Amino acid sequence: MAEATGTLTVGLGDRRYEVGEGEGLTFGRSQRATICLDPSDLGISRIAGSLESDTGVWWLVNKSNVRPLEVVDDVGIRTVLPPGRRIAVTAPITVIVEGSTRRHALTVDLPEDAQESLSTGPFPVLQVEGNPTQAASDVSITPADKLALVALFSGYLEAFPRYDPHPKSYAEAAARLSWPRTTLVKRVEYLRTRLTNAGVPNLLGDNALPHLAEWALATGLISRDDLSLLPPR
Repeated sequence: MAEATGTLTVGLGDRRYEVGEGEGLTFGRSQRATICLDPSDLGISRIAGSLESDTGVWWLVNKSNVRPLEVVDDVGIRTVLPPGRRIAVTAPITVIVEGSTRRHALTVDLPEDAQESLSTGPFPVLQVEGNPTQAASDVSITPADKLALVALFSGYLEAFPRYDPHPKSYAEAAARLSWPRTTLVKRVEYLRTRLTNAGVPNLLGDNALPHLAEWALATGLISRDDLSLLPPR
């Protein structure tokens, strides 16, 4: 098993906390937590979660009995960590704690040597089924296709608090690009058809756009750097 070494760095706003191996960090509503998010917000569990090392691996643990945590990986894909569950930290992540009055985002960074040693370990933050990169190797993605995807999925690429893991509406994305809505719709639908024919799964039906977003993020087709392609707001 690959081991996590060095110091974990946890950020909340302009505050930084360092956690060495063998130590732990807790966060939640309680003033006894290492990071007290908001003692008056009853929507946050007293101890919402913790970061701790076990058998040489860093873990994010949901300590709540009732409330999930949101985990956003370094490419913008979100997963939900249910109460009582834990997930290995193998790359930088953002942990979102939803309260009654506001959301709180904690950034978690590993030392570079720990990221490298864990990259071959058995604990990925998010597993993506299939092999869409290889399956779509024969599909040509034009610059206009990519621009359409960036506009449609810009919420996934934005940093917190603008991060929003949901596709924009066709109308909103088209307006950002100053394109007719029908132009954007036809381009994305044609791309979905080509990718489906090339073997990329789950691009048809009600959840087609979220699946397309996850595929584009997971394969590196779009990234946070691509936000610079969009016209200013």
